Amino acid sequence: MEERRQHPRRQVDEEAYIFGDGSSIRCSITNISEVGAAINLPTSCFVPDQFQLMIAKDRTVRSCRIVWTAQNRMGIQFITPTQRQD
Repeated sequence: MEERRQHPRRQVDEEAYIFGDGSSIRCSITNISEVGAAINLPTSCFVPDQFQLMIAKDRTVRSCRIVWTAQNRMGIQFITPTQRQD
C-alpha cells in the first residue's frame, strides 16, 4: 500500500494522557508525525472533539482534535505547537 501522507509517521509505543475538564485518560501512542498521531485507549470511552495530550516520557503537551475513530483507536491532529510541562 502506498503511503499518501505528506508527513510520514513513525511507529512508537509511548504512554500518554488525554486531559481536560478536570479528568484524564491514559492512552498509548502507536504512531506519530509532526502533525498528528494514532492513539489507543484502554476501552471505548468519550473523548471530546478537542483535548490536550501529554506524552509521559518528556511531558510534552499538545492541543489536538480528533480526525477519525474506530472503537478504542483514534487518529488525531495536533493544532498547536509543542509545549513542555516542567
